[in-house]
Parts: sequence; C-alpha cells; structure tokens
Amino acid sequence: MDLRPRKRQSLSGFTEDEVRRMDSILQDSKANVLDQDFCKKLAKAFNRSKGRTRQPVVKWMEIQNWFKNRQKICLEKDTPADATKVLPDVPESHPPDKEKETSNIQKVLSSAEKAPDLSELEFEARSSKDGAWYDIDSFISHRYLSSGDAEVLVRFIGFGEEEDEWVNIRRSVRERSIGLEHSECNKVMVGDSVLCFQEKKDLARYFEARVTEIQKRLHDIRGCRCLFVIQYAHDNTQETVRLKRLCFRPGILVRLPET
Repeated sequence: MDLRPRKRQSLSGFTEDEVRRMDSILQDSKANVLDQDFCKKLAKAFNRSKGRTRQPVVKWMEIQNWFKNRQKICLEKDTPADATKVLPDVPESHPPDKEKETSNIQKVLSSAEKAPDLSELEFEARSSKDGAWYDIDSFISHRYLSSGDAEVLVRFIGFGEEEDEWVNIRRSVRERSIGLEHSECNKVMVGDSVLCFQEKKDLARYFEARVTEIQKRLHDIRGCRCLFVIQYAHDNTQETVRLKRLCFRPGILVRLPET
C-alpha cells in the first residue's frame, strides 16, 4: 500500500486525488466545469479535504484553468498532431504517429533505465526550473541532442501543456519514489537518499535530500513518531521531519526483510 504524501506542484498544482476527481467530473458530469460558481464550490471542497492539510489554498481560477487545459488536450487528441509543436527541435516531414512515438519513448527509456518492462511503472522527473521532482503524467515526445544525450518531453501531473518540459533521461527521469507505511520505518537508514516534502510560506515541493540522523520514538495511535534529520541537496540546509514527509527510492522496500 502506497502511503506516501501526495505530491503537490507549487501553488498551481493539485494532489493526485484532486486530479482524479477533476478528470472524473470532466468525463462523467454534465456540469459546466468552467462556470465560476462551480469552480468556487469545488475549490472549497478541496481546501476542506484532509489531503490538502497544511498545503496552499486552491483558488477557483486554478481549477478553471485546469479544466480549460484538459479540455484543450482532449480536443487535440481527436485531431492530427502538428509535428512542429510535438518535436520543435526535430524536423518532421509527416505528423508523428502517436503509437510509434510511445513505442520509441519506451525504447529510449528502456535503454537509459536498463529495465526490461516499463509498461507498468510510474515515473518522476526533476524540473530544470526549480530542481524539484514531480510525478510524470505522460511522455509526449523524445529527441537526441548533438551531444548524444536523450531527452523526453514530459507533462507533469496537475499541470497543463504550457508547463511541458524537456528533461534529460539519464539524469532527471526515474521510477516514481514511494512512501513507507508506519510499520516500515525500521527500513530507513542513515545515508539514505530521499525526497522530502519541503514547505515554505508560499511554496511546497519535493526536493532531494539525505538522511543524516534518525531519532527513534515509540509509535502511538497516530503511527510512526520517529524523527528523521535530513539535509537538502540543493542548499545543504537541514530539517527534522517525520516519516510521512519522506519518499524513498523503490529499492528500500526490498533491502531489509520484514521483522
């Protein structure tokens, strides 16, 4: 069971649960999703949910913009893609075939990740804009640079196409980090690389960090009460956090046997 904190993408981002709910509304409801009153009611519901505890308040305009972007994406899926938009740096004589493009991206990822089957995996990518890691919603296209490096154009969960970003496959794309259940805190070791949910006044993102100290505590009805001292990679600052704010590389789940 994946109990990691839901990733949130800056002030205009949404949790995965919120994205799923909006997608469901868009597909199954006859409601006018661009109506101001409708968006205000949905924003109010999101802000009252437990999933948004200690997170920035969602504004109704952000929800309205999300619906606009998603509707535009749905319309584009029903029309031939413009090759100059999909591959701006790679000349194309014909519009790209989506199935072929997906297959090509899988091959590029397989080569970079050395994974035999990527069809069931979920990925995350590091944005060059802020250095934070975000869950990938979809791979749009790929390209090879003159240096020989391969890049993929990704769309992050909770963002529209205007936030699509080219990222280096080897350095900035990897299998999605996951959370641990409260009973699994004994698997965490000093020196482990983690993603830590960093909260500031107007921003909250996942950054690379390393566990530098672990203070064991007795668990109670709320679960794990242990404290983890982490050091962020981007600015070397330290912070003491609880397990729920950390995400781990998948390998940690099989590193130690269950006790």
